[in-house]
Amino acid sequence: MYSFSNFTQNMDWSGLIDLLMQVAAVLLCLTIHETCHGLAAYALGDPTAKRMHRLSLNPLRHIDPFGALMMLAVGFGWAKPVPVDMRYFKHPKSGMALTALAGPASNFLLAYAAMLLYALFYGLLYAGAVSGTVAEGLLDFCWLLASLSVGLGVFNLIPFPPLDGSKVLEGVLPDRIYYQILRFERIGIVVLMAVLWTGVLDGPLYAVRRWILELLLHGSEWVFRLFV
Repeated sequence: MYSFSNFTQNMDWSGLIDLLMQVAAVLLCLTIHETCHGLAAYALGDPTAKRMHRLSLNPLRHIDPFGALMMLAVGFGWAKPVPVDMRYFKHPKSGMALTALAGPASNFLLAYAAMLLYALFYGLLYAGAVSGTVAEGLLDFCWLLASLSVGLGVFNLIPFPPLDGSKVLEGVLPDRIYYQILRFERIGIVVLMAVLWTGVLDGPLYAVRRWILELLLHGSEWVFRLFV
């Protein structure tokens, strides 16, 4: 009994809570991203994701362990790709582009929702409706969720295979170039990992993420003004 009490007293609860919030935010960002890919494909006529139970908010169906670890470590990562059969689409190229775009778009919407909650909790704290400790924890989580979600959306919009941005770009390319690019998708992830390892994209990605976060923050200020 003494050893357990000693353990709890020496435990870094603050660090543990921070880690749990990061894990929860990563799981939510990746799950929403992949689920929206599947929903977009299903809306365009492709039932593949539904048949494989990927139209789910269960994180275990979507998480790629290494991609999730990258999200925790550097704020940019990925999940298991949702299976898409473009033969079901009436217009395969544009259908694939819309399906790809649904993931990053969902992340920006999730980030804005998190910013609205951030402004709400900030307003409640300002009005004295919630305690400082509770409000600070909620504010930290909302900001973390918005930051990671924007990071995931920005990263996936890079027009390089196999990221979503490449599929969006391919949707407007001539067929001859489109099918040539498809042949290189298998080695794309290897090249992408090598580029990420060099760190040359870190500065631009963080700059774009910060700019979008500032826009979303300004766009959510109206909620805080309700309390002022």
